[in-house]
Amino acid sequence: MLSDSPVYATRGMVATAHYLATQAGVQLLAQGGNALDAALAANLAMTVVYPSTCSAGGDLFLLIWDAKTRQLHALNASGRAPRGLTPELCAARRLRKLPLRGPLSINVPGAVDGWFEAWERFGSASIEAIFSPAIQLAEEGMPVSPKLHTWFTEAAEGVLGPWSSSAEVYLTGGAPPAAGSILRQPRLARSYKMLAHEGPEVFYRGPLGQSITEYVQRCGGVLSMEDLAKHQSNWVEPIKTTYRGYEIYEFPPNSQGLTALEMLNILEGYDLAALGYQSPEYLHLLLEAKKLAFADRDRFISDPDVVEIPLERLLSKAYAAELRQRIDIQRASRIAGPPEPPGDTTYLCAADRYGNVVSLIQSLYYGFGSGVVGGDTGILLHNRGSYFSLDPRHANYLQPGKRTMHTLAPAMVLQNGQPYLAFGSMGGDAQPQIHVQLLTAVIDFQLNIQQAIAAPRWRSGRFQLDQSGKEYELGGQSGVDDYQDHSIIEAVELERRFPADVPTALDLRGHHVSVLGPYEDRMGHAQAIAIHPETHVFAGAADPRCDGLALGW
Repeated sequence: MLSDSPVYATRGMVATAHYLATQAGVQLLAQGGNALDAALAANLAMTVVYPSTCSAGGDLFLLIWDAKTRQLHALNASGRAPRGLTPELCAARRLRKLPLRGPLSINVPGAVDGWFEAWERFGSASIEAIFSPAIQLAEEGMPVSPKLHTWFTEAAEGVLGPWSSSAEVYLTGGAPPAAGSILRQPRLARSYKMLAHEGPEVFYRGPLGQSITEYVQRCGGVLSMEDLAKHQSNWVEPIKTTYRGYEIYEFPPNSQGLTALEMLNILEGYDLAALGYQSPEYLHLLLEAKKLAFADRDRFISDPDVVEIPLERLLSKAYAAELRQRIDIQRASRIAGPPEPPGDTTYLCAADRYGNVVSLIQSLYYGFGSGVVGGDTGILLHNRGSYFSLDPRHANYLQPGKRTMHTLAPAMVLQNGQPYLAFGSMGGDAQPQIHVQLLTAVIDFQLNIQQAIAAPRWRSGRFQLDQSGKEYELGGQSGVDDYQDHSIIEAVELERRFPADVPTALDLRGHHVSVLGPYEDRMGHAQAIAIHPETHVFAGAADPRCDGLALGW
């Protein structure tokens, strides 16, 4: 039986999507490390035990509450498009869209620089201690969970198999590792030892980067040592709104965190509690708010160094009131929202007895990212570059050196100037939708955080109808003209644990509804830590949709 109660502790808490990564984080706390040390150790362990979701070859976003200064800091460690990845190159190769997989989908990986940048500013343990659990798991091996086996099976032929560097790491004779078997990753262990001893230079200007870029270029990609050497993570200002007296913080663009804040601003004008939790009326309002907020996301959000984003207006309560007037409480609007790719990401959070709290998200984008392991490094490379648009009218139009719009969105809630909740989820474009579902469950309906995470979940996305009326999910970035295509619909997927009347009631309102299984990976893997404002007791929660664990110390 699934528990509906959080895990409680007083000296520290870690919540991740895999129990071995959670143990790695708690180990750092028990050794005297702080929340940032624990989060980094857990993240590194996640790259070993869930390689489909995150890697040193991916991107990283961090929200860090520093108890000493009582300030919330945000670190953007997402990479930029390689200098050689240009619209002209794509035209020469007759590409209408960037490839979803393979070497041309690879942006500069930002995670490694982000790990060291955050540790140098806020870490307390040695970097060797932080890397140690991941090195041990990679060197000695770790058991493959049934869920990871399923992901390997799905990716073996088309994603990992085409690249010798990937097949050598993850496939034995072309076959995926069986559930319960031991997966050893000695090349990754060697790379992590080099990073622990020599720092990020070995990745961005040294032999690891050399191995990665040489292999990528040999396979037809354009990532270069110059691209790696120019990478820099940036400390940025979190964005926020208020919702029923709570301060809700999300990550600023190029993250899509703005989308969740827009949804909350719209929903604040309704008495959700009076509608009933998971009622058709409640779900209809969330779905309609999602469409409006995502339309703005797809119109505006990209790299703020390249495009102008009217953040002040988009976050204003007055603008939310304007959007609210467009919602028919009885009927679904026909707004064709953005594509709904099946993003694979990992979210985790950590808190310590000193009052520090970390909300961390790290990703390869699609499951196993580009599918390409960088040479002999054992490091899987992300496919975040595939999210760029080749439509010059699109805010997320591909330009060399530009950061793409990012689905990654860590979040944190403050109450009376103190951390109240660190939370987030994997799930690609579903992340803001999941954030709002969790927050309304906790704030409007007083569910505890474990109940909110385990509750049945929905996601809406963009599908195209063929002539027979069958739905096909769309992936990647759209062009402006796509939104004039009347064969494109906004469809809603529900886990089947919703009340029996919900699918029909939503259909009658004009939503296109599909009912899935009871606990779906597509609905994200959410983790959270709530902090009692008076006792400061930690309440940790992990998602039953993954191998997650919240563990206190």
